[in-house]
Amino acid sequence: MNQNIFKTVYNLVKQIPVGKVITYGRIGKILEISPRVVGWALHSNRDLDCPCHRVVNQTGRLAPGFAFGGPKEQRKRLRAEGISFEDETHVDLEKYLWRFK
Repeated sequence: MNQNIFKTVYNLVKQIPVGKVITYGRIGKILEISPRVVGWALHSNRDLDCPCHRVVNQTGRLAPGFAFGGPKEQRKRLRAEGISFEDETHVDLEKYLWRFK
């Protein structure tokens, strides 16, 4: 996989404001790449300054393979930013979705 694509994903993810989330699919549309590539990039991420915990799936579900400790850690990080959940694994997208401009 082209590392430049991964860096582009990381640069976009770094723009997500605290207290907001975005989906893999929206990132894919913005960058004109597959949401799967977005997932691969974020799963490969080792940059602690990249807030990949702010990326969820199209239904607001947490990532089962979150790179920095699994879904419990992702949930913990999002809750620390003030994000509430509809259930154990789903963010309220209507309330917290970041609308990239």
